[in-house]
Amino acid sequence: MNETPPAIEPLLADLCGGEITDEDYVGYFRNEHGEDLVFAQRRGERTARLWHSDADWEVRRVDDHSIRLDGPVDGMITVSDLIIDRSEATWLSSCLAASRHLRRGRV
Repeated sequence: MNETPPAIEPLLADLCGGEITDEDYVGYFRNEHGEDLVFAQRRGERTARLWHSDADWEVRRVDDHSIRLDGPVDGMITVSDLIIDRSEATWLSSCLAASRHLRRGRV
């Protein structure tokens, strides 16, 4: 049985409503509340795209400096204008680190 599993990119694009291709580095995360997050980095683009189901799948552009610990409440973690928890920040940080070479345009 040599069935090829379905590509994940179209599934994630359908989930978040974003444009994601097999050329993108992608990441998916489901938090403890059942909310979904999708990350996509396209080669040569200076920022990646982040979608969060709890934010109506509105795309946010993120980069290595997007995760902030200076929200209105001590210890609050934000990315763009979105409040995220520690596990989401850890996942996003990993996605950004793994795709950094694509933002620099290197192979």
